[in-house]
Amino acid sequence: MQAFAWMGAGMSRASLFTHLLLALVAGLLVWVFQDARMAAAVAEVQLQASDYRLQVTEEKRSSDRRTYQTAQAIHLSYQEALNDSLKEQARLAGAAAAAQRNAGRLRDQLRDADVRIATASAAAVRDYAATANQLLGQCSDRYTELAAKADGHALDARTCRAAWPVMALDP
Repeated sequence: MQAFAWMGAGMSRASLFTHLLLALVAGLLVWVFQDARMAAAVAEVQLQASDYRLQVTEEKRSSDRRTYQTAQAIHLSYQEALNDSLKEQARLAGAAAAAQRNAGRLRDQLRDADVRIATASAAAVRDYAATANQLLGQCSDRYTELAAKADGHALDARTCRAAWPVMALDP
C-alpha cells in the first residue's frame, strides 16, 4: 500500500473499482461476442442440415418419378402385349375354323372317293382306299389339333416375351 500512498486511499479504491468494472465489461463483451459466434455456427449447421434434407427429398422425388415411369412403361408394354395377344388369338381362332372347314371338305372328298372305289372293280382296291381315307381323315384331324396347340403355344411365348419388362439404364 505504500506504493499507492502518494495517490491517496480514495483514489486507489476508485482505480481498483474502475479496473474491476472494466474487466467485468470486457468479460461481458467477450461473452456476448462468443455467444454471437456460437449462434452463427449453430445457424450454419442448421442451414447445412436443411440443405441436406432438401437434397435428399429431391433425390427421393426423382427416384419415385423414375420408378413410376418405369412401372407405367411396364404396364403399357404388358397391356400392348395382351391386346396383341387377344388380336392374334382371334386371328388364330379364325384360321382354326377355316382349317376345320377345309378338313370337313377333305372328309367329304374322301367319302366320295370311297363311293367311287366301292363301285370300282377289285375288292382289294376298295379296302385299300377305305383304309387310306380313314387314315387321311385321322391325320387331318390330328394335324388341325396340333396346329391349334402349336399356334396357342407360340402366341403364349410371344406374349411373355413382349410383356417381359425391359429396364432402360439411365446414363
